[in-house]
Amino acid sequence: MHDEPIDPFSGDPADPSAGLGDAVEEAQLEPLTEVERRDVLEDLADLEIYQALLGPAGVRGLVIECEDCREPHYFDWDLLRGNLRHLLNSGRPRVHEPAYDPDPDHYVSWDYARGYADGVHDTLTEGTDESDD
Repeated sequence: MHDEPIDPFSGDPADPSAGLGDAVEEAQLEPLTEVERRDVLEDLADLEIYQALLGPAGVRGLVIECEDCREPHYFDWDLLRGNLRHLLNSGRPRVHEPAYDPDPDHYVSWDYARGYADGVHDTLTEGTDESDD
């Protein structure tokens, strides 16, 4: 089982991105700093919580406003997880493109997911705080 989508052009001599690999490899990219690595690991941990809480309610993933194209990008849980792992392992984000005709009603923002998780946490710990007094 793969954590990331399989390249449909793998091994195809007519691969339209065949010449791009060398240019990307030649670019000297700085590895992630320890702070960046920690942030990505925290995002992965948060993603697990968000999926566990929101998935059963019909949320399919997260929507992220793309800084490059200024459009929302919709990521299913597994795709976003794979992208974060790729960033962690390679030190660079994947090339992305918008999902085909996603239903925005099935996606929430990071901020919404974080707020929802915080609300659930606060509700669950509400009774335990009072018993400590």
